Amino acid sequence: MIEMPFSSPPDYTGAVAPPTAAGDALWFVFRGERLLVEAGELVAARPGDDPRIYPRPSTARVPVARAPAALALEPLRALYLGSLGGAHCFAAEVAADAPPPQGFGWHGLRALFSVLEDAHFALAGRALQLLEWDRTHQFCGRCGTPTVAKTTERSRECPACGLGAYPRVAPAIMALIRRGPEEILLARSPRFPPGMYSALAGFVEPGETLEQCLEREVLEEVSVRVENVRYFASQPWPFPHSLMIAFVADWKSGEISVDPLEIEAAQWFKIQDLPQLPNPISISRRLIDAVVAQMKGRIR
Repeated sequence: MIEMPFSSPPDYTGAVAPPTAAGDALWFVFRGERLLVEAGELVAARPGDDPRIYPRPSTARVPVARAPAALALEPLRALYLGSLGGAHCFAAEVAADAPPPQGFGWHGLRALFSVLEDAHFALAGRALQLLEWDRTHQFCGRCGTPTVAKTTERSRECPACGLGAYPRVAPAIMALIRRGPEEILLARSPRFPPGMYSALAGFVEPGETLEQCLEREVLEEVSVRVENVRYFASQPWPFPHSLMIAFVADWKSGEISVDPLEIEAAQWFKIQDLPQLPNPISISRRLIDAVVAQMKGRIR
């Protein structure tokens, strides 16, 4: 199995009902999408980093406390996550204008990749997703009644009509297309930093298989048909609640013609001359690196 950022740590056990006495615990406290960490000095961006997010801290630690009050913070909501290597873990959200305690700071998760301990980074992604779900499901989507959190499972239930709401996961495919022994198809969204290209991606629609979604998205976005689709890996992506499922496919037919509503540019790149690629935090970069390494091995 390929290890991916945000995947559940091996020594993590999820749970819903908090212990009666948690003692000192790991607290994943968010202000919006920014995590509270005890951070070292800021350092310059790395090659390929998004300049809108960096610079990043040189070191970072998640706070350990009995409750957010010990950090002089008043949470808007708090959830129990489970235990990590015997340590209890909680998620909490504070107001958008909450100042950080002395010695701490608010940082986006992307900036904390490879800076925060891997297991803590993974649980921070889980915490961010669960907090977003809890915040957006306070009322029943059917009748508008305030919902109640269940203690036996991760869900919120309407006491009036019984409608249950579970954490959302939106499946999205990622496709890297190969043509011949030396070319891959990469595209860029208008939202990307200047010069950055990545694999194609799109959300699965109701009634589709993953393979059907891949074929449709590729055809819609770049007018190309593919064949020989094979699975690569998957990655939880908490921005805000996606599951990325990556595939490799071979070009079958068609010339590139981009959908301007979704794609700014797309082209075939020689594997010896690639553009700027996404940060290794993403499965897209892991997918590109793995396929390129395999292709280079075959053409030596």
